[in-house]
Amino acid sequence: MELLLYLVTDPALTKGRPLLAEVAAALSGGVTAVQLRDKLAAPRELLAMGAEMRRIVRQHQATFLVNDRPDMALALEADGVHLGLEDFPPGEARRLLPRPQILGVSAANVHEAMAAEESGADYLGVGPVFSSRTKPDAGEPLGLEVLASIAASVSIPVVGIGGITLESAASVIEAGAIGIAVISAVMGAPDPAEAAHALRARVEAARSRGRTGTRPGEA
Repeated sequence: MELLLYLVTDPALTKGRPLLAEVAAALSGGVTAVQLRDKLAAPRELLAMGAEMRRIVRQHQATFLVNDRPDMALALEADGVHLGLEDFPPGEARRLLPRPQILGVSAANVHEAMAAEESGADYLGVGPVFSSRTKPDAGEPLGLEVLASIAASVSIPVVGIGGITLESAASVIEAGAIGIAVISAVMGAPDPAEAAHALRARVEAARSRGRTGTRPGEA
């Protein structure tokens, strides 16, 4: 499970370009995980799209997850599922999807994070870290201090999500996240491959600084 650069799909951001082509381009640029998220698609449409997306993701040896739907994750033979705060109960999802299936859960505070870990989550999606253009109803931004406190409170990996840009990506890693999840920063970019490549370079550099104990500007 490599969640360094995690793409959440949004068909509304492709500006008429084929979603699968956008995902393939993002993967070629360095995306390591893809979450199929489409709240408006009918089940049959989601299955068809998911089957093609899984094939593309597997070609790039990346992780394929489905948003909200453990049943759809099973039907698609995905690597796992990601659950929002008001979605399917994590404990029930864990029973339906025993390990090695991946269970990701959203969290916005330490209490939710610890409860998700207790329920069997393999990683947390924490956010919105910053103000989100893609999900304006996601709530007030948590900020980097809350992200850091959540990351310090659990033993499972934390991925930051919400309003993350090329300029802010490193700060999310420095706060304790192991990766970033993005939507518009890649899906809304003129060139998703180039955007993904630049983001991955920022994240890898920040992780490398963390391992060596240096920070930006230090020799």
